[in-house]
Amino acid sequence: MTIAQPALWLIAAILAQGALALGLLWYLGTIRIPMVMRGEVRIDDIALERKGWPKREWQASNAFDNQFQLPVLFYIGAGLALYFGPTLFEVVLAWLFVVSRYIHAFVHVTDNHVIRRFAAYFAGLLLLCVYWLDLLVRLVLAL
Repeated sequence: MTIAQPALWLIAAILAQGALALGLLWYLGTIRIPMVMRGEVRIDDIALERKGWPKREWQASNAFDNQFQLPVLFYIGAGLALYFGPTLFEVVLAWLFVVSRYIHAFVHVTDNHVIRRFAAYFAGLLLLCVYWLDLLVRLVLAL
């Protein structure tokens, strides 16, 4: 894959973002299943709400849930960029967004430092806004 193939680089960013969600789900399973199997958490206590889980599970669960917020807009934008034929600028924005999501998730499942977590979230949000603005400009220019 060369730099002259922005579509492949964009697809790789999409796959990396998807891998983050799947990796967090796997990690969540490595927390939940042993706790239930050891009897530390009763199924009846978690069947309808999350209050029965300890803090570590909540952190991982929240990190996983976050992969269905801003990343949804990323996936839509990436699909539009693929339709238009992605520019190098869009590929760079996409990868920077994905990196921000990995940082956000890492902070979430480790020390959960709210300021650092918010900084990563906000950086991703700004990148996503620029990404969408770029796509909007491309659409208007194509009309």
